[in-house]
Amino acid sequence: MLTGLDAERPDWAVEGRDWPHREASRFVEAAGLRWHVQEFGSPDAPTLLLLHGTGAATHSWRGLAPLLARDFFVIAPDLPGHGFTDPLPDADLSLPGMARAVAGLVAALGRPPALAAGHSAGAAVLARMCLDGAIAPRLLAAFNGALAPLPGAANLLFPSMARLLFLNPFTPRIFAWTADRSAAKRLIEGTGSRLDPEGVDLYRRLFARAGHVRGALGMMANWDLAGLHRALPGLATRTLLIVGGDDKAILPDTAFALRDRLPDARVRLIRGLGHLAHEEAPERVAEVLRAEASDAGVLSPP
Repeated sequence: MLTGLDAERPDWAVEGRDWPHREASRFVEAAGLRWHVQEFGSPDAPTLLLLHGTGAATHSWRGLAPLLARDFFVIAPDLPGHGFTDPLPDADLSLPGMARAVAGLVAALGRPPALAAGHSAGAAVLARMCLDGAIAPRLLAAFNGALAPLPGAANLLFPSMARLLFLNPFTPRIFAWTADRSAAKRLIEGTGSRLDPEGVDLYRRLFARAGHVRGALGMMANWDLAGLHRALPGLATRTLLIVGGDDKAILPDTAFALRDRLPDARVRLIRGLGHLAHEEAPERVAEVLRAEASDAGVLSPP
């Protein structure tokens, strides 16, 4: 039985009652967790694994997943501690720990991805899985991927601050108590993105749950992006870096520096979009991803 903050998680009977694409949802037991997973498209199509970023959930794909389902069988889980998926034990909150948990889910589903795509920290999880041999997609796509440490002193200060907030049991509750619509809107616009009212409200509903906030803080507090960054030259997987030109959370220049570290990578810059580019303009992102998937042989040429 969940206790404390873990009991203050989003409730499927409450927050989930009108969750985007609820009809695509199911719950799966894997890697010691109960996962919320959404699936779209024909099971006969190539499998696409979608991983959202820190603080989000499957709602992040509400516009993009149906578009990609025209060509793929799309699997989109809530990451551990996010949305409606159980949290990991604190000892497993590292990037490798998260990658192992998602690998356990993929194994339980029996659908190894031909294409893996992740937003922000979700892209880091997928890169770690590729490096560890847990998945072997023909194409890895990162939407404003968090694949490099923050520049300068922020690389030391940000994880330390997140760790202090994570360890303080009152922080998630305080954040949840103050998470009204205007606060969610300010947080989103601070990343360079602008979402419609429904998109903002979905984030507000998650931020208002202390258990979800704790999951996001734990993810940020326990990751070593410097270690992943050092390992990237060994990532043999063909990689597509999709970048919103107005991203204020991960500067677009980061993607071009990453491209030069990776054996087989290319950058596609989409101007006028921020960190949540895939939510702002899902049609544009789907078009870029579909074209690269065709070029990589994941899809048959049109």
